[in-house]
Amino acid sequence: MARPLEPNRRRSFSDPLAAALMPPPNESAADRERRLEAESEAKRVSDGIDEMLRAEKKEKRTKPEIKVLILGQSESGKSTTLKQFQLMHATAAFHADRIAWRAVIYLNLVRSVRRILDAVSPESDEAEDQETVSGRAISFTSQSSVISATRILKYPQYRHALEPLRELEERLIRMLSSPNEDEPTRTAPRPDWSYYANGNSDTQVTVGKNGRPAPFITIPPSRTSSPLSPSTSLPSPGGSSNSSSKSKNVEVSVHHTSNWKKAFSLGNRIKSPKSAHTNEIEGWWDDPSDPVHVLNSCAQPMLALWKDPSVKQRLREKRIRVEEGSGFFLDEISRITALRYFPSDQDVLKARLKTTGVVEHSFSIADSQRRLIPWKIYDVGGARNQRHAWAPYFEDVNAIIFLAPISAFDQVLVEDPEVNRLEDSVLLWKSVVSNKLLAHVSIILFLNKVDLLQAKLKSGVRLSHHMPRYGDRPNDYENVSSYFYNKFGSIHQTFSSNKEREFKIHLTSVTDTRRTATIIQNGS
Repeated sequence: MARPLEPNRRRSFSDPLAAALMPPPNESAADRERRLEAESEAKRVSDGIDEMLRAEKKEKRTKPEIKVLILGQSESGKSTTLKQFQLMHATAAFHADRIAWRAVIYLNLVRSVRRILDAVSPESDEAEDQETVSGRAISFTSQSSVISATRILKYPQYRHALEPLRELEERLIRMLSSPNEDEPTRTAPRPDWSYYANGNSDTQVTVGKNGRPAPFITIPPSRTSSPLSPSTSLPSPGGSSNSSSKSKNVEVSVHHTSNWKKAFSLGNRIKSPKSAHTNEIEGWWDDPSDPVHVLNSCAQPMLALWKDPSVKQRLREKRIRVEEGSGFFLDEISRITALRYFPSDQDVLKARLKTTGVVEHSFSIADSQRRLIPWKIYDVGGARNQRHAWAPYFEDVNAIIFLAPISAFDQVLVEDPEVNRLEDSVLLWKSVVSNKLLAHVSIILFLNKVDLLQAKLKSGVRLSHHMPRYGDRPNDYENVSSYFYNKFGSIHQTFSSNKEREFKIHLTSVTDTRRTATIIQNGS
């Protein structure tokens, strides 16, 4: 049997670190003093680092990051609110992204124009005459089914001149759906729309390269025709109007994981210089395949269509208010179709691109003592089929910004045309304030889109026709906004799981940068 090692010998073999730390043999007194002094300094530095780590950990416990949820139904203004946070607290990044929104703004404009063409076409009038009028708001209601409907004499010319917008719309969708292509402005192969032409209104199809599925962009197809076909009625930019045809609204959506902005960034759109003999830069305006050239060539017919009095009258007869939708740029046609158009901050705030999934953004925001506090802000999908994703974020959230678009009292949900949008907001608001998981969460309520509410009331739309309980009270902005303010406030007072929580209400138009910035800076 082997003899066990003596304790001293065992340590020397099994503990090399201890051996390395032993004083060197034949160490002089001066060397020993220097060694001890160095060890003492090393220990002092190490203790200092440990103390800093303990202090940071303590500070995190006493001042954790702030988590904010932005909630509300689809098209309530959630994404615009998040953009306002970005504009205020990540200004450089926001400005760097502006050029990437050019394609989205083009798509918003094209869709608005094509929506008008569909609405005033003789075919839509014939289809309307054959259908049972629903009576729902911002649609082809009983008031629009008039015997002496205004006819658009120049409609054939408009349709012919604006025909290139159909292909441009398809191109813009492909550009957004395939953001990693080396040449994003080149015309991609034409999608095989028949691949999903037989889908139904409850099916979402993702369109990628060559018309085959890809994970980026979602388009609910029509019941009766393939998307973007001549017979398909495009949605209003606000997405809340009911079509006179039986086709469903079509809305492009991009998943939050899609890096679509990269393909349209400034670096990919500008090359400099054109030659060694000039300082002139080469940009997208020099690329003949860039979408701006189609838009620029169609600018005059688009302007003529939008300014045509007979078109305006026909839209009024059909009670279609295109200007209410987000992504509304019809009053800016000349500026946006210019070859060297560069989006402004306000353009980006107005641009509409539906994002699916939960979008998270991190900011460092100074508190009252000018200390930078980390904030995480989550924008979660507001469509009914996305609201199940809200609950996992309730557990450790500090505050909720809830948006209710009070201008939508005469509109219906895209996903369920039987449900009034304001009624849906009220029920959603009630479920949030009564949720026990959110009992200790501060809530800020944005009664949003007051600018559209003012315009709607001024145009003669009466709230009592859609909400009979409003009765015969004055149909002006002051009385109507006060009614909504009190209605939503009383729901919180009646159903809240914690009536003592911090709770504030603001009448807002979140596209108004100055007003929204004031609310955010004052801690809402």
